[in-house]
Amino acid sequence: MDVKMKRDIILDNYQNPANKGLPNDSTYIEVNSRNESCVDNITVAAKLVNDKIEDVKFDGDACAICTSASSVMTKELKGKSLEEAEKIIDNYERMINELPYDEDVLGELNIYNEVYKQPSRKKCALLPMDSIKKIIGDDE
Repeated sequence: MDVKMKRDIILDNYQNPANKGLPNDSTYIEVNSRNESCVDNITVAAKLVNDKIEDVKFDGDACAICTSASSVMTKELKGKSLEEAEKIIDNYERMINELPYDEDVLGELNIYNEVYKQPSRKKCALLPMDSIKKIIGDDE
């Protein structure tokens, strides 16, 4: 995927984020995460049913990378089993941290494959995953 297409997808997910807005529903688990080095402050809410992410949403104030990564993450994880979600999260973190990863499991999250070139943006791209890991209990 070329740089312009990646930029366009990131911008679209920043300006028109999917699954933005927290539900007023006690069956969702919510986790707030903040980035100490910038404005990122997001809350991720997920509804887990029978070891599956039935729904996932987010809200908060964040930069373009964090907001768009939150949007893309919710699209990629919604409807996935916890096992599938853990595989996606692991490969995403590996990609961001310049380790070998399986791009086939990441779908649209592959647009962040060059975030490592701006080390200060890694935390922005990882923040939504940090929240979902806490929700699904994969935050060791």
